[in-house]
Amino acid sequence: MKSTIVKFTAKPEHATSFAATLKEAQAATQKEAGNKEIKVFVSKSDANVFFVYERWVDKAAITSHDNEPHTKKLMKVGQTALAGAPDFYFLGDTNPLPDHSKSANAEDEVFIIFFIFKLKTEFRAQLLNQFEDHITHTRKEEEGNILFDLYTVDDQEDTLAVYEHWRKESDVWDIHFHQPYAEKTGKLMEEAVVGDLKQYMNFVTEI
Repeated sequence: MKSTIVKFTAKPEHATSFAATLKEAQAATQKEAGNKEIKVFVSKSDANVFFVYERWVDKAAITSHDNEPHTKKLMKVGQTALAGAPDFYFLGDTNPLPDHSKSANAEDEVFIIFFIFKLKTEFRAQLLNQFEDHITHTRKEEEGNILFDLYTVDDQEDTLAVYEHWRKESDVWDIHFHQPYAEKTGKLMEEAVVGDLKQYMNFVTEI
């Protein structure tokens, strides 16, 4: 399996039409044999910023997707609609492996986070080990957690990506961050991450 995250920043006057094109591409992508999952999100703080999360059977499926008419159309529309080139993140799984077996309940508000951050590379191995423990406990012990994945980023040794779904926002701030394993991770992150952690946090809504 191979996952990707793509970040698009649209020009304000094209944001609505670009979102519609993204949804059109999503519907077509879901019919591709190599696609296992595709979700489209908009930033809560900036209505011009969109994220696409995709999961594929392998790299060949991504290459095939790039040649599909709906992908080419999206890129063509983007030439006019986007403020700059998209940010592509080709992801590598870490332990524990991604687990998307849980789903939201009807009453869940669903709080979603993309946290793509730069780190001092001397902390990389330590962070990967700590997140393995952190994510294992989170998935097993926290009822508010729906999804919590950590990924490496291909060809970027100084970058890691976290993708999370929670049943409601307070499950993160009032419960999760007060767990011993989360506090330990937080202290390590303060040492390991380049700059302010907040700059890397993206809170999004699925569209």
